[in-house]
Amino acid sequence: MSRVYNFSAGPAVLPVEVLKEAQEEMLDYRGCGMSVMEMSHRSSMFQEIIDEAEADLRELMGIPDNYKVLFLQGGASLHFATIPMNLMKNGVADYIITGQWAKKAWQEACKYGKANKIASSEDKTFSYIPDCSDLPVSEDADYVYICQNNTIYGTEYHTLPNTKGKILVADVSSDFLSGPIDVEKYGVIYGGVQKNIGPSGVQIIIIREDLLRDDLPEYVPTMMNLKLMAEKKSLYNTPPCYGIYICGKVFKWIKNLGGLEAMKARNEKKAAILYDFLDNSKLFKGTVRKEDRSLMNVPFVIGDKDMEAKFVKEAKEAGLENLKGHRTVGGMRASIYNAMPMEGVEALVAFMKKFEEENA
Repeated sequence: MSRVYNFSAGPAVLPVEVLKEAQEEMLDYRGCGMSVMEMSHRSSMFQEIIDEAEADLRELMGIPDNYKVLFLQGGASLHFATIPMNLMKNGVADYIITGQWAKKAWQEACKYGKANKIASSEDKTFSYIPDCSDLPVSEDADYVYICQNNTIYGTEYHTLPNTKGKILVADVSSDFLSGPIDVEKYGVIYGGVQKNIGPSGVQIIIIREDLLRDDLPEYVPTMMNLKLMAEKKSLYNTPPCYGIYICGKVFKWIKNLGGLEAMKARNEKKAAILYDFLDNSKLFKGTVRKEDRSLMNVPFVIGDKDMEAKFVKEAKEAGLENLKGHRTVGGMRASIYNAMPMEGVEALVAFMKKFEEENA
């Protein structure tokens, strides 16, 4: 078996151990004579899969009993609308714009109420996280919204905003389970799993029970009614069954590695190898303010488009895939999610050193 080191921002690398387990169970899951992807979502066997996945996620994150865990569809982009539809009681929300996805979420929220931009880092191409210690939070805001890790621009909140008592909503698509978080500091935590947990198609929403409403506007589609989805335990309709099954395996993989504290230490070690090289390189340059750097997504540039294209091409030939930066910013980007092994980052840095020597 020949596997490349896959630095894709998503869908992204998955643990080899998980893929092998899924391979072994592909035709016959635990003696039932069928694959999970052929299984009825109403069967007792699938119920066990989704229940176990939820229990393991609750244990990993320390999710309190007064929070519901939902496994839904639609991409995080659908839930840019789900959030204001379900949470805008006063019709007001505050958004901190730190990248393309926070901006798109804000644009979507503008359709359902008054969405205020209370801070932004767009002035410097989203290369930093704004000071969120004393924001002009609206008195009647139903929530304050952040994208916790910015996949495209490589920034991450290392300190949560001071929301002045308002509910915090966070899109955690690209740093989900990368380290421990205090769930009780949030009203809603949500994200797509295709970057750090599983295959595309599953969204996880963790929402405090008191935010689930009976008095939703009539225009809210049934499939975006979070109270109904919670009452039906993510089984109102056919969920993304196989994706949930893989997520469950990844939860167990993280538990076996020692949980989220161990995962954070592992991620910090990987990121340090790459950032240390970038900080001392004469050819490559990181693009993010040091104190706001992401552990998950590392953008960097050479400053010469032809040289960057050459780097991406030669890296691919060396088995280092998907290093081209997002089309909106160019350059290069290495996504080093939970499942990226240390050896992958070491191989990337070794290749970058070689490339620098040959092209100095």
